[in-house]
Amino acid sequence: MSTQTRWRRARSSRSASPGRRSKTLAGATALLVPLAAMVGLAAPAEAASSATAVYTKASDWGSGFEGKWTVKNTGTTTLSTWSVEWDFPANTKVTSAWDATVTNSANHWTAKNLGWNGTLAPGASVSFGFNGSGTGTPSGCKLNGNPCDGGSTNPGDNAPSAPGKPTASDVTNSSAKLSWAPATDDKGIKNYDVKRDGATVATVTGTTYTDTGLTAGTDYSYSVVARDTADQTGPASAATTVRTTGSGGGGENPGGNGKINLGYFTNWGSYTAKDLVTSGSAEKITHINYAFGNVQNGKCTIGDAYEDYQKSYSAAQSVDGKADASDQPLRGHFNQLRKLKAKYPNIKVLWSFGGWTWSGGFGQAVQNPAAFAQSCYDLVEDPRWAAQYINWYDVMTYDFFGAWAAQGPTAPHSPLTSYPGIPAQGFTSADAIAKLKAKGVPASKLLLGIGFYGRGWTGVTQSAPGGTATGPAAGVEPGNQYYKVLKTACPATGTVGGTAYAHCGKDWWSYDTPATVGTKMAWAKSQGLGGAFFWEFNGDTTNGELVTAISSGLK
Repeated sequence: MSTQTRWRRARSSRSASPGRRSKTLAGATALLVPLAAMVGLAAPAEAASSATAVYTKASDWGSGFEGKWTVKNTGTTTLSTWSVEWDFPANTKVTSAWDATVTNSANHWTAKNLGWNGTLAPGASVSFGFNGSGTGTPSGCKLNGNPCDGGSTNPGDNAPSAPGKPTASDVTNSSAKLSWAPATDDKGIKNYDVKRDGATVATVTGTTYTDTGLTAGTDYSYSVVARDTADQTGPASAATTVRTTGSGGGGENPGGNGKINLGYFTNWGSYTAKDLVTSGSAEKITHINYAFGNVQNGKCTIGDAYEDYQKSYSAAQSVDGKADASDQPLRGHFNQLRKLKAKYPNIKVLWSFGGWTWSGGFGQAVQNPAAFAQSCYDLVEDPRWAAQYINWYDVMTYDFFGAWAAQGPTAPHSPLTSYPGIPAQGFTSADAIAKLKAKGVPASKLLLGIGFYGRGWTGVTQSAPGGTATGPAAGVEPGNQYYKVLKTACPATGTVGGTAYAHCGKDWWSYDTPATVGTKMAWAKSQGLGGAFFWEFNGDTTNGELVTAISSGLK
């Protein structure tokens, strides 16, 4: 499988604290590796005599795709082994696989369980995935020698009929209500699987369902499959296409005119994936940069295994309202992000490697790039999720000025344009973007950086920029403070160079507000930029003021 990776530059402030690293405000030299489809959901399948095998195409990047099979024991006795067989057209093949041993004879493919995932208790299921090339879909599926849609589980008990074609009502920018005529069955209907674009999004007992977390101006295809009291599934209903209201687009952000709205999610912050839901930010962003993975001895490694994989979340803390179990294979932020991805399928999650002191391994990485690439690949090919790759430039248009110049002059850390008295010419967002364009970088691949925090000095007597200072102002770190704090602790008193500044007492701060973010987004659109990204969610208000300003400004 061919892979692409992208390098980016960023800066960070870090300081030691008892027992762990303190990582507060911006990033450093880092590698971003997408965890694009952190959730794979099953497509329809019909009942087999003791098990079903279900196929879905989890993602497609043009030259290849990611496929997934889910095997479920629908019988009453434990399965000790499983084998799935299928045929691909001549132009389609498996290039790599995980969680199963996949072999082929010409166009006939066979996947067999590994030692650890062959045993399935009644009702249990297991999935395996693969990367493929070509455009074909599997046919002639057999599971343990029987057809994957193998007929009645119980002799004399017929599978249910197809439900009626769903009809849509109450369609909004982000939701749609579906209704359908009931299926029939000789033993009775147990429930219905609701399918969105071939993937199960809900199982309900009634004949209505409201799907939420959708993208504005986007087409979705819905069908319904009935399940009888013996857990047999019948044929899928006819499909209905539903288009959500609002302006649509394409590319990375179908609901925002193709523009990217990307934010950093730190594994040490107090912000959780559920906070993205309750603040309303999840409906407005397109991408998440998860920070950080480490780079050690020239290889990509886990940053914080406890926060990433192991930390348990209660039902109240969890995106889907379900508590973590102590024996589940994946907990922590990654599991919550998988749940977020299931609720908001348009969001893409990327993993950022490096960041200030964690960037030291890059020097060794260039000495053995093959080993470095393999180490990153091994992490993102973890069997608990899947990966694909995409490129753009995160232009770090913030941290131009700050209290590392302890005596000043005071200046906005993220000016959009120049202004009289700026300490250094060329230290603006507009200049940075212009230089990259001049190098031939397409504007559509450039994202404008926004800081959700301020840079500040103390000992300042002058309200306007350019004053002298005695040192950094107190904040979450010296000279750094979140926007959510500054907006009330030191409200903006003026603007310069397209960004805000504030003078309160002896302190002087510069930071972006919803109004200046709106100005920057209008400028980004006028330049034909691909969108924006920001550092980071912790700095925003509980109702997501700055995320909203980016989202609204890019429409």
